[in-house]
Amino acid sequence: MAELRTEEEQVEAIKNWWKKNGSSLLLGIALAVALVLGWQAWQRYQANKATEASVNYQNLVDAVLAVRGAPDASEQRATAEHLATTLKGEFADSGYASMAALLMARVAVDAGDLEAALSELDWVREHAEQNELKQLALLRAARIKLAQGDAGAAAALLDGADERYYAAAVNELRGDVFVAMGQQAQARQAYERALETAGRQAQPILMMKRDNVSAGEQS
Repeated sequence: MAELRTEEEQVEAIKNWWKKNGSSLLLGIALAVALVLGWQAWQRYQANKATEASVNYQNLVDAVLAVRGAPDASEQRATAEHLATTLKGEFADSGYASMAALLMARVAVDAGDLEAALSELDWVREHAEQNELKQLALLRAARIKLAQGDAGAAAALLDGADERYYAAAVNELRGDVFVAMGQQAQARQAYERALETAGRQAQPILMMKRDNVSAGEQS
């Protein structure tokens, strides 16, 4: 009988605990299930979004190739602009958007619209999450400024360069800027720094540039 009472007491204790805690336990389970389902739905959404961005970017690449193959192809240019705008507007936090802006900057340069190219590159520098893309945009913007005859603006841009990325290209461009500013000694030093990290294919041109400014220093 004592054993029976103990079991009855245990059952009663469980009933009492359930009365006090059952609703909160069910709520906790429901919240846990909702979180899991919500996370799975979010992952599916992100995967679908990434796929859509990838498809848009590939279509953009095709359109840009068509434009570069036939610069007067107005329909392809309009398609490229639409796709790039979509990527920057709806997928701004993806790498595809920044690469789209870089592509459109190239298209603008080909068309001789350097201000439009600078605008695209500024967008990359502001929105890109990858530092490599930011640096690439900065380098291209500096080259455009130098091509426009504004060596001072190019130098200012390069002051913000991060030499962990494209160090050889950064220093080569610095050398070009110094040459444009008539600063031969600084140009030679920049080319020498570029040679320290340049690949084998780039070295002959860098050595030629260095030697030319060295000759200029001596004359």
